[in-house]
Amino acid sequence: MKKVLLADDEDGVLALVAATLGNDNRYSLLMARDGEEALALARKELPDLVFLDVMMPKMDGYAVCQALKQSPNTRHIKIIMLTAMAQDANRERARAAGADGYFTKPFSPTTLLEKVSDMLGLT
Repeated sequence: MKKVLLADDEDGVLALVAATLGNDNRYSLLMARDGEEALALARKELPDLVFLDVMMPKMDGYAVCQALKQSPNTRHIKIIMLTAMAQDANRERARAAGADGYFTKPFSPTTLLEKVSDMLGLT
């Protein structure tokens, strides 16, 4: 079974993603509420895909992404930045940190499902 980690400090986003992804038996959903928790959980659980909010307490998504991509144990993890910041400079900063994708809020649950399936090779 594949693992998907969602790191976001907004309860509404966590609830929406859990409702959207939580009923699919092809993967399990892990959640973190800040950057430090996300980094620790990713290192422990080695998820196949991580959605990272950019602006989180304790450690921002860019720093978490960079830390995961620089480690031999976690560099294989697919990372998608999940953020309301849609400017080109933010997208470039995510690419520079090693992100594999960029997904802006608000988002369609259907589009989120498609992105997960695509990134995990489930299509």
